[in-house]
Amino acid sequence: MALELHRTLVHVDNVWHDGGRKTDTPLKLIAAIAVFKNPWAGRGFVENLRPEIQELSPEIGKLLSGMIVETAGSGAAVEAFGKSSIVGINGEMEHASALIHYVDFGNQYRNAVGAKTYLGFNNTRGGVNTPIMIPLMDKHDGGRRSHYLTIHTAIPDAPAPDQMIVALGASIGGRQHSRIGDRYQDLKEMGRDVDNPSGN
Repeated sequence: MALELHRTLVHVDNVWHDGGRKTDTPLKLIAAIAVFKNPWAGRGFVENLRPEIQELSPEIGKLLSGMIVETAGSGAAVEAFGKSSIVGINGEMEHASALIHYVDFGNQYRNAVGAKTYLGFNNTRGGVNTPIMIPLMDKHDGGRRSHYLTIHTAIPDAPAPDQMIVALGASIGGRQHSRIGDRYQDLKEMGRDVDNPSGN
C-alpha cells in the first residue's frame, strides 16, 4: 500500500525570552509534520496491522527525519528529540500507535541525528485542530532534565476523520534557565540507582 500523503509542514519556534531573562542564543524548537490518509480507514477492524506498519512507517520516519535535519542544518545540531501521532476520529488508538512505535521508524530518526536513547512520545485520537504535543528528551541522555521540553502546535483543518498526523520534534538547546538538577543527582541523594529508582 502506497503512502497517500496529503501535506507536510515544518513548525519552528525560537524562544528568546523566558522567566524575565533574555538570552543571547535562542532555544530552537522544530516540528516536522506529515498529514496522510489513515491506511486502515474504511476497512473495518483490521486484525493484522503489520504489513502497513512495515511498509509505511520507515518511509514516514525517513521523510520527517530529513525535514528535521534540513531545518536544523545538520543532524549533529539536534540535541533533544521526540515523536507524536494523532489519528482522526474514524480511526483506532491502535492506529495512532502503530506507525510511530515500529523500531525502524525511530531508527530513521536516531540514525539521522546520531542518537542513542528512545524517543519520548505521545499518541492520541481527535478531530481537526487537535493539539500536536511532542515531548522531547536529550538524544543521548534520558536523565538530562534541561532537555525535557514539549513542542505544542496544531493544524486548523487536520486531521480529518480518515487522516493521520505523524510528527517528529527536535530542539537545538535546552531550557535557557534550567536549574532543577537531573535524575542522577536525585538518585544519589536518595541512595538509589538508575536501574531501580524506587528501591523496590
